[in-house]
This record gives sequence, C-alpha cells and structure tokens, in this order.
Amino acid sequence: MERSLILIKPNAVQRGLIGEIISRFERKGLRLAGLKMMQLDDTILNEHYAHLFERPFFPYLKESMMVTPVVAMCVEGLDAVETVRLMVGATNARKALPGTIRGDFSMSGEQNVIHASDSVENAEIEVKRFFREGELFEYESAITSFEYGHEERARM
Repeated sequence: MERSLILIKPNAVQRGLIGEIISRFERKGLRLAGLKMMQLDDTILNEHYAHLFERPFFPYLKESMMVTPVVAMCVEGLDAVETVRLMVGATNARKALPGTIRGDFSMSGEQNVIHASDSVENAEIEVKRFFREGELFEYESAITSFEYGHEERARM
C-alpha cells in the first residue's frame, strides 16, 4: 500500500479549511495513517525545501510556512501519491482545475493551501521527515471492500 505526505499550509489553516481538505481525502477512500498539527522551523523547512534554496522566493516561502502550525497528514491507498496529486491540482492554483483542492480554494502560485508528495520516492522521504516512529498507524478499514475491487484488494 502506497503512502503520501500532505501538508495543509498556514494559509489554509488561517482560512479554516482543515476539515474540508481532510474530508476530501477521506471521501475519496484514502485512509489516514497519521495526522498531527505541528509548528515548522528553519531546520525542517531547509531540509524539506532544499531543492528551492537558491530560488529568490525561498525566504518568503519559509517565512509563510512558519506563520501558523501546519497540519501534517500521511494517507495511504493504492496509487496514493498519484491520486493525491490529481486531487490537489496544479502548483499554481490559477491553473488548477475546478474540483481540485487548489482549484477550489486558492488563486495563488505561492499561497496554494497544500503540499503533496510528488513521487513515491519523495513520499517515503517526506513521511519519515514529518512523522516519527509510532506516529503512523496501520489498521484494517471496515469499508475497504466497498472502496476497492477484489483484485485491487489483493494488491494491498
């Protein structure tokens, strides 16, 4: 079963969108493996956004990610990373399709309400970055048989 990291960013926290965003992933059939609110600091942001360090907007990005706590989530399901990316929409929210989280809740390329892992490999790294041992849970969902077909459940 694949896992993906999701961060509900400070601008979404400020706007009261936490519940709406979480419920979209739950309604889709992705299972929550971990959920917590946390205040990000320089250390974790420098590591998480190391690929953007040289970009001129990096200081602003870092500052904006520390305005309030974020909500960190780990969700799991078949093809979870791709599914989450499709639900989140384009990074520049003005280009995100209606029905996606960014398409429905943002007009900004910078204040785009949510982060989602962009590959299976990065998801594994990011989940470990934001969740310590004992903070992720494995459990059998009572509705899995209603969310996936027989062959899909065999892959889980």
